[in-house]
Amino acid sequence: MTQEQSQSLLDQVKFDAHGLVPAVVQDAISKEVLMLAYMNRESLLKSLESGQTWFWSRSRGELWNKGATSGHTQQIVSLSYDCDGDTLLVKVKQQGPACHTGAYSCFYRDAEGGGIAPEADRFGPLSRLEQTIAQRDAERTEGAYTTYLFEKGLDKILKKVGEETAEVIIAAKNRDSQELRSEAADLIFHLMVLLREQQIPFDDVLQELEFRHRKPVKKD
Repeated sequence: MTQEQSQSLLDQVKFDAHGLVPAVVQDAISKEVLMLAYMNRESLLKSLESGQTWFWSRSRGELWNKGATSGHTQQIVSLSYDCDGDTLLVKVKQQGPACHTGAYSCFYRDAEGGGIAPEADRFGPLSRLEQTIAQRDAERTEGAYTTYLFEKGLDKILKKVGEETAEVIIAAKNRDSQELRSEAADLIFHLMVLLREQQIPFDDVLQELEFRHRKPVKKD
C-alpha cells in the first residue's frame, strides 16, 4: 500500500474520543474470528506499513506488535472498514494461537446456558471441521490426531490422503455403502488437513467448483 493509499484509509476511519478504533481480527483461511483489539492512528499506520498487526494497549498505554514476544504473529491479508468507518476488519494468516491463553481464538467460550446452535446449511459440518483443524494447527493440542499429522509434516499427510483414496476405491468396488460413507469422510478430513497445511481456504475449492459450474459449455 502506497503512502497516499494509507493516508486515504486513515482519513476514512472514525477514531473515538480516545483516538481509538476497534479492530476485529479474522483468520483469512478458516474465517474464524480470532480476537478484538484496538488501534490508534500510529498503530494502524504501522500495520499498513509492516504488513503485520500493531495495536494500542489501553491497559499499558503503549503500542504492541502482535506476536513480537510469543512468535504468534499475524500477517495481514486484507484490511477493511465498515459502513460507518468506526470498526476495522483485519483478515490475517495467524501463526500459532491468537489468544494469550494459548487458545486458537479468544472466543472459545460459549454464552452461559449452552453452546451455539450448529449451522443449518449443508456445509455447516465442513465449516466446523475447517475451524477445528485450524484450531489444532494453532494450538497443537497434545494427543490429538490432527496435531500428530501437522507435526509429522507434509509427507505424512500426503501418505494418509493416498491411503484413504485407495480405501474409498476398495469400498466402492465392493459396493459396501456403509464402508464407502466412512472412508469418504476420512478422505475429506485428510484433504481438509492438507488444505490447511498448504494455507488454502476451503472457500477457494468451493469457488473453483462454482466457476466450473458457471463455465459456458463448449459446443462442437
